[in-house]
Amino acid sequence: MNRPNIRRRLPRKRLVVRIALTLVLVALTPVVAAGSALRAAYAGAPADEAVTRGRDAVWLGHAWVDGRRGAADLARLKQRIGDTGMRDLYVHAGPLEHNGTLPPSAYRNVRWLIDSVHRELPGVRVQAWLGDKLVREGGGGLRLASAQARAAVVASARQVMAAGFEGVHLDVEPVPTGDEDFLALLDGLHPAVRSAGGVLSVAAQQIDPLPSMHSASGMLGSKKWWTQNYFGKVARRTDQIAVMSYDTALPWENLYGGYVARQTALALQATPRGTDLLMGVPFYHTDNWGHQSRAETAAAAVRGSRLGLSREDRHRQRFGLALYVDFAATEADWRAYRAGWGVRG
Repeated sequence: MNRPNIRRRLPRKRLVVRIALTLVLVALTPVVAAGSALRAAYAGAPADEAVTRGRDAVWLGHAWVDGRRGAADLARLKQRIGDTGMRDLYVHAGPLEHNGTLPPSAYRNVRWLIDSVHRELPGVRVQAWLGDKLVREGGGGLRLASAQARAAVVASARQVMAAGFEGVHLDVEPVPTGDEDFLALLDGLHPAVRSAGGVLSVAAQQIDPLPSMHSASGMLGSKKWWTQNYFGKVARRTDQIAVMSYDTALPWENLYGGYVARQTALALQATPRGTDLLMGVPFYHTDNWGHQSRAETAAAAVRGSRLGLSREDRHRQRFGLALYVDFAATEADWRAYRAGWGVRG
């Protein structure tokens, strides 16, 4: 007597399975399509002229200004970058206090560093890398909404310029796209740094790889992406903008390289001709949910940057690579930069 009931239930089970499979396919289709697009973006050969323009930079750790680094360390650095396209050293001189101030004791060895770099690496600039985490509601951090805090950051910039730095590299995170307080800070910083004879550089977040991606990530509590329009607003208020094109959570090298190629093209479209655009290259090997070192390689970032430059604006001269970060770099990272970016010697 139960057999007819069993027969009636079987079609329903098949229907449920089919619906489930359909939903899985619908969910996977955009993922597969995005993966295919990134692989395609990493294909092909970069243009021969997509090589160093002599506008590269490297982030250097705090040990360079607190007395832990010395002449032997500088000699090694000179060996690595002396005949490359390196133009700027972003030397960690902070972090800023949460109120925007900066104690001079944080960079007590800066005079030795600047004098040594000018002697051993003529033409290379030493910029003060200043940063802090941002806070919106509750907790500790720098409050960009505070005019007093913004004024203190500007005063800290004047302070490091008076100490001999040749520029300020600002890295405050996370800045949500459209943040007017961040733009207000740049409006105060840029003239202050320029009047002291320096350059203002900013570490920038990635651009929406898809329209409104920042909205989707924001619902998950992340402020990872900026709109292309907001990126352009930031770039117009700086002398240099360095894209933090890493921590993508991508699992394979060809996907990551294609992503960098796409980011490079988007950034080139938004960056004015008078601003240096630098694409970040990961020189670190921490593995976590956001960064897979086997995928986010220096070689893939360099090649991806070259591909994006080749396709979007191969003759642009105000373009370079920014290497993050010296104290985590391996010899393989340095070789990838030199070989992949057309560095001779």
